[in-house]
Amino acid sequence: MKKIYFVLLTLVSMSSVADNGGLADQMKALDTAVFDSFNHCENPEELQKHASYFATDVEFYHDNGGVTWDRDTMIANTKNNACGHYTRKLVEGSFNVHPIKDFGAITEGEHIFCHNKTNQCEGKADFVMVWRKVDDKWQITRVLSYGHRENK
Repeated sequence: MKKIYFVLLTLVSMSSVADNGGLADQMKALDTAVFDSFNHCENPEELQKHASYFATDVEFYHDNGGVTWDRDTMIANTKNNACGHYTRKLVEGSFNVHPIKDFGAITEGEHIFCHNKTNQCEGKADFVMVWRKVDDKWQITRVLSYGHRENK
């Protein structure tokens, strides 16, 4: 009986890992898409695409910039302060995904920001994003961007 229980427990664990692997791939693709649109947001169509990844009531917490409480304000700040000035690159190997039962997922990692004019990647920060899945659509509901520092 112990052997059967162990085998069943192992199969359930392996299934969970496989499910999380699929979720990790899906969330990594979404992260790539969000920041591809960010990296080209000087184009109004790309800025609109970037905005579509965020819930209208998104909360964005930035250790240096403060808090924004909605998508319109967050996108206005992005347009005025980042678009055409900076691009974002994910630090290889830093991306992690954690499922949230009956809601969505948390993604976290490290990213660097590069000046478009100089191609110098001088800034680095940590991030956490909370994603909600409704039907088949994923949207970001919370963002934490913190620990801004030099990229050494």
